[in-house]
Amino acid sequence: MHNTKRSSVIKGLLILIVAVFSACDEQSLDSSIADESKINALQSEMEVISSVEASVETNDRYIVLAQNSNQLQSVVNRLNAIDATVLYEMAEVGAVIVTSSDAAFKNNASGIRGVQSVIPDLVYNFNIPEPEESISIDALDDPPNSGSADFYFDLQWGHNAVRAHDAWAEDIRGEGVRVAVLDGGFDLTHPDLVPNINFGLSTNFVAGETLQYALPDAFSHGNHVAGTIAAAENDFGIIGVAPDAELVLVKVLGDAGSGSFGNIALGILHAAAVEADVINMSLGAAIPQSGIRDADGNVLLSSKDVAELRVLMNRVTNIANQSGAVVISSAGNSALDRDKTSDLITLPADMPNVISISATSPIGWATDPANIDLDNLASYSNYGRSAIDFAAPGGDSVYPGNELCSVAGILNPCWVFDLVFSTGNQGWYWSAGTSMASPHAAGIAALIISENGGSMKPAQVEAAMRQRAERLDGSGHSASFGMGRVSSGY
Repeated sequence: MHNTKRSSVIKGLLILIVAVFSACDEQSLDSSIADESKINALQSEMEVISSVEASVETNDRYIVLAQNSNQLQSVVNRLNAIDATVLYEMAEVGAVIVTSSDAAFKNNASGIRGVQSVIPDLVYNFNIPEPEESISIDALDDPPNSGSADFYFDLQWGHNAVRAHDAWAEDIRGEGVRVAVLDGGFDLTHPDLVPNINFGLSTNFVAGETLQYALPDAFSHGNHVAGTIAAAENDFGIIGVAPDAELVLVKVLGDAGSGSFGNIALGILHAAAVEADVINMSLGAAIPQSGIRDADGNVLLSSKDVAELRVLMNRVTNIANQSGAVVISSAGNSALDRDKTSDLITLPADMPNVISISATSPIGWATDPANIDLDNLASYSNYGRSAIDFAAPGGDSVYPGNELCSVAGILNPCWVFDLVFSTGNQGWYWSAGTSMASPHAAGIAALIISENGGSMKPAQVEAAMRQRAERLDGSGHSASFGMGRVSSGY
């Protein structure tokens, strides 16, 4: 079932990404055909990354948790006295992020009165395949069989699965709902996103980078996620599940795909502070509860550190929940039965106030779009009753062979169309992963909140999601799909 030539299992913050495989010239997309050499090059890049440990780097940053918020200021004063530099204070959760080059800092700071724990704020690095080819804004044609003036809408099979367009027909489009997207950099000039971005509330927590995606390629994980949630219906490109929702873009991962839980915590608290209704995190790390060691056996993160990191993430997601935000996260791409991985914790997806999303996909959608089942569990998706709340479209590449299909005037290997198509950097591309599933669920949450006047408690939203979800293998809590694949209910 699991095709390692086409899928990437990443036990880390940033989930797989498949390069776009729709070649195009400046004249027409209709004549684009992906040749065998490009197919082989793409497949060779999609390799299995086998361990969490291999994707972690140390630095001189630490998260210091106080025993309670009332003690935070005295802890900060004492940290200053031992030459630590306080980078951020998170008063809401009694924590600070500091930097210190002193090798003995952790031991010294742990002895400060009022300190509960000192956690290394490790940087998690992810191997992201280079995009092969993408559809650029400078090379557009309106496919002759498009049913929408947004000329790539016909490529978005996920919207059919979650019945987004049926909600739009009832004028339920996400109006009045604020969605925070915590991710890497974003293309802040993309015509599909600009109408819905709240630039005043969007922000960046990655040192040395800006909110704008700066790498010279078509790939922007953050843009892909944001587009699935709320790309505007503006007679251009694609349409988001909730095309009238507001986007608050929060950069917590670097453009190259690295990030720390300190930055993620800051991003969650920012989203709560600006009163986001929905927080989407298409990111996550599967961490052994016994800790992480490097290749030489040195402890990078102890079992106590992992437990305290869980405390931090629980605190910040509780704050978000109390602020009124529905928090949604990807479940992970390691094809793990989480009911049998008791030593692993996936953060933030395993937190009690976080809705965890597995991924579904068609197999050969382009061969028969009207009849192909859209709801197969994706080959890479984590699953398990203890871990999955809902499922949503994430795409997959298991359709066999490289026969060509045409959809919306674009010619590609048929399996490419089973991936999720969304916005990238100065264009669009296909990708697959629970990273792509989570924003579909976030878009559905936005539609539900919009339908109810723009204000609902998180528990009410989750209850509505359960009530509307389509049960795919029984009426109970499914190991593969949780309470079902999300749906607008229309």
